Amino acid sequence: MPAPAVTPAPAGQARAVVTGIGVVAPSGIGVEAHWRTVTAGVRRTGPITLFDAAGYPTRVGGEVPGFHPAAYVDTRQLVQTDRWTQLGFAATALALADAGLPARAPDPYAWAVTLASSSGGNLFGQRELQRLWGGPSRTVGAYQSIAWFYAASVGQLSIHHQFKGPSGVLVAEAAGGLDSLAHAVRTIRRGTSVVVAGATECPLSPYALACQLRSGLLSAVDEPAAAYRPFDRAAGGYVPAEGGAVFVVEERGHALARGARIYGEVTGWAATHDAVHTGPDTAGDPATYARAMRLALARAGSTPDEVDLVVPDALGVPRYDRSEAAALRAVFGDRPPPVSTHKSLTGRAHQGGSALDVATALLAFHHDTLPASAGPVDPAPGCELGFLRAPRRPEHRVALVCARGFDGFNSALVLRGAVPTPRNATD
Repeated sequence: MPAPAVTPAPAGQARAVVTGIGVVAPSGIGVEAHWRTVTAGVRRTGPITLFDAAGYPTRVGGEVPGFHPAAYVDTRQLVQTDRWTQLGFAATALALADAGLPARAPDPYAWAVTLASSSGGNLFGQRELQRLWGGPSRTVGAYQSIAWFYAASVGQLSIHHQFKGPSGVLVAEAAGGLDSLAHAVRTIRRGTSVVVAGATECPLSPYALACQLRSGLLSAVDEPAAAYRPFDRAAGGYVPAEGGAVFVVEERGHALARGARIYGEVTGWAATHDAVHTGPDTAGDPATYARAMRLALARAGSTPDEVDLVVPDALGVPRYDRSEAAALRAVFGDRPPPVSTHKSLTGRAHQGGSALDVATALLAFHHDTLPASAGPVDPAPGCELGFLRAPRRPEHRVALVCARGFDGFNSALVLRGAVPTPRNATD
């Protein structure tokens, strides 16, 4: 297998590569299903079925099709965990298998897990609180104390897979999916061989939906094809979704020594914060968002003209879309690189959604194809970016993935894709 086309890290620093991807999202279960959805442009959002949403103004969401937790989680873990954690179990199992690694760490203290989280175990907590206030027993189950907790997935995965290296959880809403990978690189550079990173989410419960509605950013359109249209004149809010992606991030020498297939390398990252109150009329600060992008590119040793692909946050709220477009123009000028987003196909899974964007970018390099954007059909004024209208081959194999979290979080991640193995050399 040819060596990855990656920029050397600074002298003395270990390099972190992605060797496994696990996707459990509305786009499908597994990388093949996700890639088919992205390249075919198939919309996977629809009426929310995890609970009766008939009385809510938002009734469309993105749910993982055909997900059966018992296929990935044993009976004991099922009763202890929320669906969000069960999605994390599935994505981690798929990522480890994709990387060709065992389900149990052979050297526990050399393996770690760092995931992002935001809303925690909504479905589990909702059920238990309803039992507390609506049932005759007026009690909750013993696992209510841990299943809702935002760090529950990391704890359960570290126990199940025996990840005893430095582990943790990052909370920055959608930006956290990128921050988890950045933290994984730091952990690799400090001597850990393998880090599981990424994020899943499940914000589809009455309580979770009510919390999101409070922001005023959700779409109230009932027709799935029209409900979520980032950067479009018809944009009117986002559609909530569950799922996400988990990655095996590995020290490059460790990966090469075992002959692992490498998707690419995380070469740069940055996070900034607006440091202002988020109100009903605010839209994020494009200057601090652009600063995160510039810092990430500088730390990667990449210039703006080397970027083959930008995967934006794509909130689908007009003022936020204009703000993001302004940040991209500030970095790239009037001729931005190809921009491609697929959130309208799947919905917005918060931190899981930005992790899914990373999976899309890495798979684009793996397949040597930059996928066409799933929109906009009619770009809104101020959102005229270089949206990719047809697939094309990458030139420099550099992608910039961007994400913003509510209340001012901004993150950017630079990936350099590995040179793909010739198609006739694979099965």
